[in-house]
Amino acid sequence: MMTIPGREEADLFALESAALANARAAHADPRADARAALAEMIVHYERLMRESRRLIRRSDRAELDMNQMNRQLHELALQLEYRATHDPLTGALNRAAVIEHASGCLERGDMALIVLDIDHFKWVNDDFGHPAGDAVIKTVVLCLQALLGPEVAIGRVGGEEFSVVWPTSSVEEAQRVAASICDAIADQVFAAPIDRQITASVGISWNRAGTSFETAYSHADEALYAAKRAGRNCVKLHSTLPPLPTAATPPAAEDVSAPCH
Repeated sequence: MMTIPGREEADLFALESAALANARAAHADPRADARAALAEMIVHYERLMRESRRLIRRSDRAELDMNQMNRQLHELALQLEYRATHDPLTGALNRAAVIEHASGCLERGDMALIVLDIDHFKWVNDDFGHPAGDAVIKTVVLCLQALLGPEVAIGRVGGEEFSVVWPTSSVEEAQRVAASICDAIADQVFAAPIDRQITASVGISWNRAGTSFETAYSHADEALYAAKRAGRNCVKLHSTLPPLPTAATPPAAEDVSAPCH
């Protein structure tokens, strides 16, 4: 306890200290009234016992409150972490979490990045309304989770665009997974008022360890748009796409005819 200048520190046990001093004096003096000193000690000892029990109960309550508060803070931290990494509509990973997870996978080994986009999704919203469109998006994620299992990283990276991070050293395996995704969505039965087949176009990039996420995503995106151009409801692998046309090389300066005046 800090002592304020000019003021002596208060002794919280002044009465007990005095009773103890009296008991010691009575013990040292055979002529003293030991019974009176013992009675005084008993009174103060009982008071200390009562106060000790009260303080212990208060300490226990404080410890319980602290433990409950720590649990609540831990639960809140988990909720904040979940909200920071997951899409609020579907519960799938959000774009930032997909990038982080895929980048980590690419640092450790080979990986396929599978991207898919619901075909003609604007028509779904226009014909059935946005709540029905949201239901379609949620059903697609549930379909992917049921097909691929809870350990696979599935993300919603755009309005109706999703990605799947699939660590694999086999291009053929990546193609089989992507084909199963395409087929599962085409076979999925959607709740009313959806009365038509919903399909998805799928693009794959297969990437060696050390590839940047930007490259992996760019290649998968190119494959996705190739699937769209091929008629939708199909799978395209980036490495099998024809090379993009290169821009014409401009003629050398000496090959350019001089302008006429």
